[in-house]
Amino acid sequence: MILFFLTSGLFLGWSLGANDASNVFGSAVGSKMVSFRKAAIIASVFVILGAVIQGAGGAQTLGKLGAVNAIGGSFTLALAAGVTVYVMTKFSLPVSTTQAIVGAIIGWNLFTGNKTDPGTLSKIVVTWISGPVLGAIFAVLLFILLAGIKKASKIHLIRFESYIKTGLIIVGAFGAYSLGANNIANVMGVFVPAFNLHPLDLGLFTLTSAQQLFLLGGLAIAVGIITYSKKVMETIGTNIVELSPEAAMVVVLAQSIVLFIFSSSGLSDFFVRLGLPPIPMVPVSSSQVIVGCVIGIGLYKGIRNINFKLLGEIALGWLATPVMSGLMTFFSLFFIKNIFGIDVGHKVAAGIQESGSITGATDSSTSEMIRYILIGIVIICIVTGIVYYIIDRRKQLELKASEEKFWKNMK
Repeated sequence: MILFFLTSGLFLGWSLGANDASNVFGSAVGSKMVSFRKAAIIASVFVILGAVIQGAGGAQTLGKLGAVNAIGGSFTLALAAGVTVYVMTKFSLPVSTTQAIVGAIIGWNLFTGNKTDPGTLSKIVVTWISGPVLGAIFAVLLFILLAGIKKASKIHLIRFESYIKTGLIIVGAFGAYSLGANNIANVMGVFVPAFNLHPLDLGLFTLTSAQQLFLLGGLAIAVGIITYSKKVMETIGTNIVELSPEAAMVVVLAQSIVLFIFSSSGLSDFFVRLGLPPIPMVPVSSSQVIVGCVIGIGLYKGIRNINFKLLGEIALGWLATPVMSGLMTFFSLFFIKNIFGIDVGHKVAAGIQESGSITGATDSSTSEMIRYILIGIVIICIVTGIVYYIIDRRKQLELKASEEKFWKNMK
């Protein structure tokens, strides 16, 4: 039963991978500098690493917005948000999983009679505006810097394209890591208080209960990237504005920097030591940031390059997502509670902090399942790597034989 409740979070992770995570390599794939297959594999690996290593940052912020105090509520909330993102993805709209989960939490607050913290909500909403703006600013500055380096170094065009391709892969990996660290809270944050899994000792390191949930969420995101993100990648990379290879790399790097800024507790602590306000650890909408980056490049290159019709459709999706998710959550909670009799949460008295009152679960079988999943992934990766090497080696030998035959005939 416990694993069943997690399925909605995994579905939400899949939806995030299909939509938000595609933004990491959307510009690279859209500009034809990196193949979708290579981009999907790299993004999948690093999004999992980011989720497990540095994924706890935004979970506390969402908890302040609304602390879901029952597993049934966590399940329903994540399911409603996942369905919302899936519907938007079907229409190729790069919406935000952050908006979907925020709308769902507000829907849960309304249903249970809990108050939505206006301070936390305003902090999150501000990032919906500041994220794209920062992305556009960073994109323009980096584009100017790269153009200056290209002009000053006088690198041959072919070598420059090779450098850009390598750069796209590096910054894409960095962006995927930051995305996993920042957005895994959207996927599994509502489940963390309700689950108390046994620590999983893997020899070299030990995964806590939260990290095990983040690992499952990261795997779900990876599946979404591989299976369903290609269409949205093409929308981001080519339909809003045509991107040159160097502009594509700049867009990915600018987006990665913005996500990293709102994901790094170390950077926030550094600001505090300097006497500056701390950086809020808030799940940032990667879709909004990447669109801001693309628009920034488009405005710098000339406003006529921008597809305003598609931009309007995306903006409509941004407005509709939290409303749709909130309404779907509210009515789903009513259905789950009254039809199935499942506890979906209750009102917390004002000024009272609950301690240990969440309807949670301690489960060792889930930890063992995760252990077997990791073993299976390692085996699959090894076998896939061997098969890929054999196929690639065979192609190289066939190409070499073909070249030798060609030169032999030329003589």
